[in-house]
Amino acid sequence: MRHTPYDGSSTPFTIGLKPLSISEWIEVDETFDAQMCEKRRLYASIPDKVFVSEPDTEASQIEVLDLVREHVLAHFPERFRAEDGAIAITGCPALSAQELASLPPLRAASLLVQEDLILMRKGENGWRLAAGSLCFPSSWMLGEKFGKPLSEIHKPVPNFAAGSRNDELISRMFDKLHQPVQRLNWSIQAGDALYHPLSNIGRVERAELRPSKFGDSDLNASAFIRVERQTLRKLPQSRDILFTIRIYLDPLGALARHPERSRLASGFATSLRELDQEQLDYKGLTADRDRLAAALDAMTA
Repeated sequence: MRHTPYDGSSTPFTIGLKPLSISEWIEVDETFDAQMCEKRRLYASIPDKVFVSEPDTEASQIEVLDLVREHVLAHFPERFRAEDGAIAITGCPALSAQELASLPPLRAASLLVQEDLILMRKGENGWRLAAGSLCFPSSWMLGEKFGKPLSEIHKPVPNFAAGSRNDELISRMFDKLHQPVQRLNWSIQAGDALYHPLSNIGRVERAELRPSKFGDSDLNASAFIRVERQTLRKLPQSRDILFTIRIYLDPLGALARHPERSRLASGFATSLRELDQEQLDYKGLTADRDRLAAALDAMTA
């Protein structure tokens, strides 16, 4: 459990940006091989659902690919090496010279890192989603957000709708972004699927019906903590913004084996209990909140 924003150290549904050192921009861990295989599987089976791009984003995509390639070769030499026009990747298929030449550059870049890559561009209606590789969505769908400005993208999120203080702060922050920043987010899902989409209609129905995600199953095994590590970086040439999303998944039961289980579980239970009704509905936790909090309480004993 590399990141634990659910421990009470951060407030849900706030912007919560922190400075980010470029040396820590990309994270690689023991799940790299499995996540990269899953990316390739999704590209092979549902390419239109996990990649979109406006036609005039080619130059920005190339800029992203160059930055990602340079970063991984410099910071993870044990995993990546340049080889005859390709990029060899220990434990995974190489990113071949043919793929580098033929794939959309943003898609090629996404095959080097566990992060999903979203390209944001400033227009008449503010910053919009102009291109993206999103293999591991956390309850949203790339096609529904494509081409939409931030105010529309964040419309379902409590405290982030158009005209809200957070909406205005984010727009100004995007305009003035000079140094890379990061933030963390969390949710709880049933099962360990990395590809976890949810349509706008599905979100409305979930909020209205408030079903249990877990039924009578054992929460320690069926409930998974999903942490998003998000970074923002303004591209030096195009001035577009690259938004990266890295997913971490751990079974709830793993907390019970953590050396700091009491602190983490106690903070997590408090965070759950402090969510208001709108926030619970957004996260799909209305029916399960009390049961989850009780399971976390038991870990503090």
